[in-house]
Amino acid sequence: MDQKIDRILGTYSSGKKGPLLFLSGGIHGNEPSGVEAILKVFNQLKKDKPQIAGTVVGVSGNKIALNKGTRYIEEDLNRSWTEENIRLKKKNSSEQKQMFEIIDVLQKYPAEAFTKRYFLDCHTTSSASLPYISVQVVNENDEWAHRFPPYIIRGFSDIVYGCIDHYLSRIGVTGFVFEGGRHDSPHAVENHEGMIWIALEKACDLDLKSLSEMPKSIGKINNSQKDQKTFEIVHRFGLEDGDTFSMEPGYENFQKIKKGELLAICNNKEIRSSWDARIFMPLYQDQGNDGFFVIKEVES
Repeated sequence: MDQKIDRILGTYSSGKKGPLLFLSGGIHGNEPSGVEAILKVFNQLKKDKPQIAGTVVGVSGNKIALNKGTRYIEEDLNRSWTEENIRLKKKNSSEQKQMFEIIDVLQKYPAEAFTKRYFLDCHTTSSASLPYISVQVVNENDEWAHRFPPYIIRGFSDIVYGCIDHYLSRIGVTGFVFEGGRHDSPHAVENHEGMIWIALEKACDLDLKSLSEMPKSIGKINNSQKDQKTFEIVHRFGLEDGDTFSMEPGYENFQKIKKGELLAICNNKEIRSSWDARIFMPLYQDQGNDGFFVIKEVES
């Protein structure tokens, strides 16, 4: 990004009791679009001063990596939120230290001060993708996610441990991760912005018509998928340190795959599909320990 990123991206309230909406962007430093969208929303909130119930707070994730334009500094921040790290107050890496900075912000907004607490964690993907929700099926997360228009993926946090949404769900905050599209997609910021406005409407009773200008991003996200679908992860192909991995070219999120189809080469061995299903998050970047996932559609 062109500007230095602060930890707190913005806060807004019109003084009416209600819920907390906790927004996070840039948990990975090479995914700045969530931060850009949060800043755009706060700029319009401060300009229009609409009435909302409760408070909305926005934070940057890995602000050091964001300021350097890299995914992370020492370790993946979205694998740091483990029960052990938090219980032992581990601050052995840049990411662990930043994790506690984010926790410190959230602790300024305790559950007893609000009617409910919600979160929306903004990400992007390395491969081309429709926007989608990733939800952990605990508490009221799944029911809340189904009030929004994009495709829904269940179970990511159950396979990949240590994500921020896993931590937030564990402490009773309701919400989900929203993936706005590919890292370099010009539509990612718009997708994130649209979802934030919809979350403000649904969580904080924002009357969107009270804004001086209706954000076009809302219509874009509402029309992104005509029929909401729900998918579950059936397989993760994980990578170890030192593995050589190359995805076969051309795969996009939600693309159908056939049993026996060549998906990737890992350590000079062919990796073929064992399913008639769909591919999810094919890895097209150097950093990351998730080669790809396989998903299947389920009843919502």
